[in-house]
Amino acid sequence: MPTNSQWKDGYVLSGSLGDRLISKRVAIIGNQGFSLLNFRGPLIEAIVSRGHEVYALAPQLDRASMEALQALGANPVEITLSRTGLNPFRDTADTLKLRRLLAELSLDAVLAFAIKPVIYGTIAAALARVPARFALIAGLGYAFSENATDTPKGMLIHHAAKTLYRFALSQTKGVFMQNPDDADDFVRLDIVTRDKIVRVNGTGVDLAAWTPAPAVLSPVTFTFVGRLLRDKGVMDFIAAARMVKAACPQARFLLVGGQDDNPGSIAASEVRQWVAEGLVEWPGHVPVRPWLEQTSVFVLPSYYREGIPRSTQEAMAMARAIVTTDSVGCRETVVEGRNGYLVPPRDPEALAAAMRRFIDDPQKIAAMGQQSRHLAEARFDVRQVNAKIIEAMGL
Repeated sequence: MPTNSQWKDGYVLSGSLGDRLISKRVAIIGNQGFSLLNFRGPLIEAIVSRGHEVYALAPQLDRASMEALQALGANPVEITLSRTGLNPFRDTADTLKLRRLLAELSLDAVLAFAIKPVIYGTIAAALARVPARFALIAGLGYAFSENATDTPKGMLIHHAAKTLYRFALSQTKGVFMQNPDDADDFVRLDIVTRDKIVRVNGTGVDLAAWTPAPAVLSPVTFTFVGRLLRDKGVMDFIAAARMVKAACPQARFLLVGGQDDNPGSIAASEVRQWVAEGLVEWPGHVPVRPWLEQTSVFVLPSYYREGIPRSTQEAMAMARAIVTTDSVGCRETVVEGRNGYLVPPRDPEALAAAMRRFIDDPQKIAAMGQQSRHLAEARFDVRQVNAKIIEAMGL
């Protein structure tokens, strides 16, 4: 990375060229158009605003995603890269195709995020001799979850991910990670060296877009937002809802999210049974903000290997009290007793007890919600997160 003497206002200087801005060609590689826009849209816009040319690469880019990326000032490029699957022949072929594309683009830097783009995108960038290669790891996901090695397939995925990550990250100049547990684990597993890791506070949230909403005091409404994965704690949310509604039938529970092709995904038929039982309302995969406006307390009982959950950051920005687990990534979003409560993972009884505290003392809903907003402003402002990434990348 450039030394301090090479910096001026965040831009790299070139010898006697003085203050002239050096425009660079940068590629950001994701696993789908939605992720590029939803998680990296503000970053793309910030890099473009600094005078650089940005190429936004992802598989299966639809017209709407392409138009939205172009509106940010990026050049959308569709690539072939499977989001999931363990076909080494296809992954090798896709990597070689990507290498040719990256070489043709004559890039100065590449930033890849999500497991497949990080692994195969970084390897392709190294083969294409892109000078500056960076990876962003927003959580370790299923491959590094507690029960990943319980089955032969899970063990294969875990060891393959560890080996491929180790090789790919050896080709980088820097690796952005979102919580200290992930960083420590990758160093302990000899996947990456400590000196390459740059800590960032999650993906960040646009505080101007996710503004505080009035506190919802009646009915007290608990909302889960996320993919419907068992490791996200959906089953614990449902079990806790049963306990709470048995004592407080007026309490409302919202389950906002859709299925996923992850092995731990919950079937739609099972969710419909919960709806029929009267436990939850399930709008599916929908825009989140209208449902957070109806929320008293945001609940994420996850034991998935989160980075720092974006859904929780958005709820905090909207001034919602938080109940989440004292587990990797999740614990970064709560100051115990200030903006919410931490509960042990896989403990529906503790989760229900935390929810009951808000029903028994509704004043906590607004007070803790205000503290969530303050913490979001201090920790999760997307402008601060992106500024750190841009500085580390020499842009």
